[in-house]
Amino acid sequence: MPPVKRVLRAGVLVTATALAGLLALSGCDSGDDTDASPKSPGRTSRPPAASPAPSGNTLDPSAPARTASPAPRTTPRPSGTDDGVRLPPLHAGFDYQIGGAYPPAAGVGIVSRDRSSSPAPGLYNICYVNAFQAQPEERGRWPADLLLRDADGKVVVDEDWNEALLDIRTPAKRRRVAARVDRWIDDCAKRGFDAVEPDNYDSYTRSRKLLTPDDATAFITLLSQHAHARNLAIGQKNTVELAGLRSRTGLDFAVAEECGEYDECGEYAKAFHDRVVVVEYTDSGLRKARSAFGDRLSIVRRDVLVSTPGSEDYVRRTR
Repeated sequence: MPPVKRVLRAGVLVTATALAGLLALSGCDSGDDTDASPKSPGRTSRPPAASPAPSGNTLDPSAPARTASPAPRTTPRPSGTDDGVRLPPLHAGFDYQIGGAYPPAAGVGIVSRDRSSSPAPGLYNICYVNAFQAQPEERGRWPADLLLRDADGKVVVDEDWNEALLDIRTPAKRRRVAARVDRWIDDCAKRGFDAVEPDNYDSYTRSRKLLTPDDATAFITLLSQHAHARNLAIGQKNTVELAGLRSRTGLDFAVAEECGEYDECGEYAKAFHDRVVVVEYTDSGLRKARSAFGDRLSIVRRDVLVSTPGSEDYVRRTR
């Protein structure tokens, strides 16, 4: 079983030419393609959750009830503002539960869960969606022309997760893909989440050069506009090389895997003004992240399978 998706470490360098193109990004797509309604959402691409069981963590059953989410906005909020959108609290306790929901430990203020789960009462809740790739059980639900294909017509696949990359190369296709992901974002809002975490922003690095950073940023901008219209904040998942474009793309915070291990936390902290939640998968990564940013960022150590209490793989530590 493969580990959690992490930042790719080799060959993920943006050239000066690519960056120059990104700086000219308009953030507005056009196109006439429409899309049929998607099937019911499938499970997360993460390993199936084990049944929750008592662990060494102290649970907090007395957390106050969560207030109702505000009504959806009818127009997108301007990029770089927080009008109508609740941003994650700074330096709050964090738990990464995308592999299965369970009662958060005492002191946790922010939780990220899969879109099929319900929010944790009384906490700041981030909704995980797989936005740039099709999970194996959902591949057949996507129109064939929205799956990225090489020159031979073969679908391009993220081999670690057996997930087909989505084709976001043209404005029309970006709009069609976004229309489907937007329905998941709508469901996150209806369930009462505060924010959305679209995964695989860095898919272009696995696309055999068929996708570009421009494609990725144009697509994430569409998702940002929709999330903000639903009064949801939106996080940048990894992809540190594009963090400097957050004001253009409308991203509000970062979800950074292993930024301590790979000395990237400072770049995220600078771009997002310390509004960063960090997931480390090794004790060394946790030590490094805490040593440099323990008083500024929200940091947790999880097991690479993001499992639930009661599983033999389960790890959750903050120090």
